[in-house]
Amino acid sequence: MAVRAQFENSNEVGVFSKLTNSYCLVSLGGSENFYSVFESELGDVVPVIHTSIAGTRIIGRLTAGNRRGLLVPNSTTDQELQHLRNSLPDSVAIQRIEERLSALGNVIACNDYVALVHPDLDRETEEIIADVLGVEVFRQTIADNVLVGSYCALSNQGGLVHPRTSLQDQDELSSLLQVPLVAGTINRGSDVIGGGLVVNDWSAFAGMDTTSTELSVVESIFKLQDAQPSAIIGEMRDSLIDNYS
Repeated sequence: MAVRAQFENSNEVGVFSKLTNSYCLVSLGGSENFYSVFESELGDVVPVIHTSIAGTRIIGRLTAGNRRGLLVPNSTTDQELQHLRNSLPDSVAIQRIEERLSALGNVIACNDYVALVHPDLDRETEEIIADVLGVEVFRQTIADNVLVGSYCALSNQGGLVHPRTSLQDQDELSSLLQVPLVAGTINRGSDVIGGGLVVNDWSAFAGMDTTSTELSVVESIFKLQDAQPSAIIGEMRDSLIDNYS
């Protein structure tokens, strides 16, 4: 199920939250409304953990993780690290990383099997990612953007990438990831997919500005309601007719 949410007045839910198949991190200091959207969808299945990273609220951009592990930047305080250790399920490894490119969420995009990373990431960081998250690591760009984490959203079912990604790039990324990909937007035309969308294998949260067409693309590619592509075409046709009637 894909749901819209808003953090205070921002539609960039991917900046203020991190979602995987075994936990969900949400930023401190948001409205109860924001938390309740996550808790009503996820509460029974995975823990929803309120935290800050390095004293900031942009936790979705600073962290990277999947169901096996969570990577946090070197600026994370000991107190935050301890809080996360206490709150995360025992099966989840947590690792603090010394890396020049410290906004890990912007430079790492991963699901439970494969990670795409910024071409200039340290070799040591690459090994830690492979080890802690249990994934294969590939250095890649998306539509010539090095910030792979910002311009795509991945789950084990599919992926949404920057709208300017060429078909050749989509095919290459799709064969690396072994999941279907589609190029699209979020938040009524924003190409910063990672900032506006968080997704796991059974739910997705997008910004409040996201149109119904964008939401149906999300539900289809991530197989959130077993939506068929034909339903998307119908939805697009309906929205076009609405616009021009």
